Amino acid sequence: MAVGAGGPVVRRLLSDGNALYVVDQDPAVLARQRARYPSLRAVMASAHALPFATCVFAAVTVSSAMRELAPGLALAEFARVLVPGGYLAVHHTARDDSVPWVRRLAAILRAVDPSAMSGTGDAAVGIPDKCSFFPRVEERQFRMWVPRRKDDLIADVTKMDSVARLDPSAMAALVADVGQLYDASARAPEPLLLPYTVTCWRAEVDHRGLNASRRSASDGFRITF
Repeated sequence: MAVGAGGPVVRRLLSDGNALYVVDQDPAVLARQRARYPSLRAVMASAHALPFATCVFAAVTVSSAMRELAPGLALAEFARVLVPGGYLAVHHTARDDSVPWVRRLAAILRAVDPSAMSGTGDAAVGIPDKCSFFPRVEERQFRMWVPRRKDDLIADVTKMDSVARLDPSAMAALVADVGQLYDASARAPEPLLLPYTVTCWRAEVDHRGLNASRRSASDGFRITF
């Protein structure tokens, strides 16, 4: 099962011959995924209340969506639907703004939109430490470089909502600044490389933690699996 899965994740999981369910609350997102991958099982649901039986999935993947979830609810649901020995895998991709040309691009864009190119480095996006459902967490990081040619970079900029709202002269000036930045930074004919860090977490489910969370007072009830 994949929660908030982007195209590359879905494509890879399906290419390995997996029967894949994708869960999302946005029907438009699910429709696009189904149109591209007809074998996909698309389910409109919240990760906090999954419409699946207990112990049915070998793995649950979460792609850059943990920041949108309430960990106490979502992690309990992920643990519930995983089979014994199943794994939760989370990955998050963050742009690296420490590269000089990226910092200069951010400065250009923030002149028209102070919030531009911000918010990609949220640290609280993985599997939390000391989680009783997933007590032993592995973490690894990978570097990813995305090539951007001049036309690509200008297209990325002009697609921004704040840029699209500019009057024609202001947009032309901004595009010219971005083009000059590209010419000064790229080593022709090679494109600029936009850097990202991909952080991955993996943990095996521990159903003992799930059972403990379902115990109530002595005059109540107990759910075990």
